[in-house]
Amino acid sequence: MTTKDVIYELRTKGGMSQDDLAEKVFVTRQAVSRWETGDTVPNTETLKLLSRLFNVSINTLLGSPRQLVCQCCGMPLDDGIIGRNKDGSLNEDYCQWCYADGTYTYHDMDDLIDVCVRNMVSENFTEEQARAYLKQTLPTLDYWKRYEELSDDGQFEAFKQQLIDEINGLHIEGLPKVEKLNALVGSYVNLEYRLPNGMHVKFLNDQTTYLGNELECEFGGDRCFGVLANMDFILVCTYEAGGANPELVLYKKR
Repeated sequence: MTTKDVIYELRTKGGMSQDDLAEKVFVTRQAVSRWETGDTVPNTETLKLLSRLFNVSINTLLGSPRQLVCQCCGMPLDDGIIGRNKDGSLNEDYCQWCYADGTYTYHDMDDLIDVCVRNMVSENFTEEQARAYLKQTLPTLDYWKRYEELSDDGQFEAFKQQLIDEINGLHIEGLPKVEKLNALVGSYVNLEYRLPNGMHVKFLNDQTTYLGNELECEFGGDRCFGVLANMDFILVCTYEAGGANPELVLYKKR
C-alpha cells in the first residue's frame, strides 16, 4: 500500500471525514485530500501526529518501505509490538519487551539471550544454534553498540533488585526465591481471575510492559507460580500449563 491508501483506509476505518482528520492534525481539508490523491505526503511533524492518532508507526503510514527490527533483541517489528516513549509515542527502533515507557529493560546481553533462546528453540532450531545466532547478532544492533551512551548507570537494574527483594520478603509458601525479573507484555500475561464473589477480573493493561517471571512450585505438582510487578503493585498467582485455571495468591499495592 502507498501512503495515500494507508491514510484513506485509516481515516475511513476510524469513521472520520476529511474535515475531521484535518482538524485533529491541524491541517486543512484540502491538505488531507491531496494526501489521499497522492499529490503530496504529510511532513515529518504531521506524520508524528498521524502516528499517535491512529496508533500506527510512521513506517506503516509511509507504506512500510522497510522491515523494522528491534535494535536490542533483533525481533522483526510490527505495529502491535513496538515499544513506546515516555510520551506514549511509538519508538520504531525497539519492541515492547526491550523498551517500555522510555526505559530500556535489558542491561545484560547474556540475560537477554537466555530469555530469547527459550522462545526460539523449535524442531528445526536447537538451543545451541539459537544461542550462537544471538551471540553473533546482538552485538551488531544499535542498542548494544551504543550501550555506554544509552545506559542509565544502573538505575533500572537497581529498581528491579528492589522489586525482587520486596517479593522475596513476602515469604509466600511454596514460592522459590526470585532471582530475576524479565520484561513481560501485558497482553501475554493478563490472566482472568475468579474472585470469591464469583466475578472475573483482569488486573493488567494489555499494552503495558511489566516485570515478572515464572517459577516452579517448591512442592512440585502441575501448577507453577507467576510473579508480576511494576512501580505500583506486586502480583503473585498460580496456574497450570499455558496459564490455565489461574488463581490469585496476592495483589499488593506498593
